[in-house]
Amino acid sequence: MAEIATIARPYAEALFKAAGTDAAGAAAWLDELAALAANEQLRQFADSPKALPEQVFTLLTGLLKSSLPAIGQNFLRTVIENGRIQALPEIAAQFRALKNAQLGAFDAVVYSAFEVDSAALADLSGVLEKRFGRKLNLQVKLQPDLIGGIRVVVGDEVLDTSVKARLEQMKIALTA
Repeated sequence: MAEIATIARPYAEALFKAAGTDAAGAAAWLDELAALAANEQLRQFADSPKALPEQVFTLLTGLLKSSLPAIGQNFLRTVIENGRIQALPEIAAQFRALKNAQLGAFDAVVYSAFEVDSAALADLSGVLEKRFGRKLNLQVKLQPDLIGGIRVVVGDEVLDTSVKARLEQMKIALTA
């Protein structure tokens, strides 16, 4: 994966500089492009020698939920012409890291056994920001095998208050 990261870094940095104050808007459409680029069939089509760059561009922009701004169109054309569609997810990740560093924020993934409504998420955000001592951008992912509670991952730090973790701790204590 280090090779993809090395390829993605200049694209992410260039886009970050070009986006300027609209980094949040660029992150939104870049994340959408990254999600599309994760599709194996789309990547196979893009890598096909029979597919013209304009065909790949038209397909990708046609699949987007919203239209791409001019900067996004130019960026996507450059990525396609250089054959870097497979690097889009990593470009998006590095772009988010640059944006977060500028804002002094960190991405956090909250794994929950159940849906978390917006009011509870706002409360949770305040508690977690105080606990981790930094501004967090929360993303919720469902993980039913947790049984209950949550598991929060911020970079390399993990806060696990799930029922599954407690059961594992009890199992270890009982077998020791």
